[in-house]
Amino acid sequence: MRLAHPEPEDGPHLWSLARTTGMDLNSPYAYTLWCRDFAATSVVARDDTGRPIAYLTGYVRPDSPDTYFLWQVAVDPAHRGRRLARYMLDFIGDRIVERGIEHLEATVTPDNTASRALFASFARDRGARITWTALFSEEHFPKEDGESHEPEDLVRIGPLGLPDEEQA
Repeated sequence: MRLAHPEPEDGPHLWSLARTTGMDLNSPYAYTLWCRDFAATSVVARDDTGRPIAYLTGYVRPDSPDTYFLWQVAVDPAHRGRRLARYMLDFIGDRIVERGIEHLEATVTPDNTASRALFASFARDRGARITWTALFSEEHFPKEDGESHEPEDLVRIGPLGLPDEEQA
């Protein structure tokens, strides 16, 4: 497995991974555009053939340039259990700290225990404070096929530093 910034050619693969993993699905065009415009703040994990098997997308918030917003993390079900999400988060964490970005934000549904544990371990290893607040309720989202979107809590981590082992 190798980590790298995405390229526009990865867009269809990211779209397919999002669909396969049950993420909120954006258009194929959005993923391809993301791989062009936000490549420096995103990462893909590639298998030994070069095919993306996981991705993490995010951007620097325009109104808060010291804050990185993590948009989506997806890992191919066949490659779960290998800590790919954490490797990608560490990869991006190192890059944003190098750019002087001090905080990381993401939204997580209340029942997503895996993401909550991922962010808690990331904050702990970076020596950063982690806070959780309600951000979006079900009323912020349209019903889709009669189903409501779960609420989204905001996780904010910072100020960020390098992982404990790199600070020594």
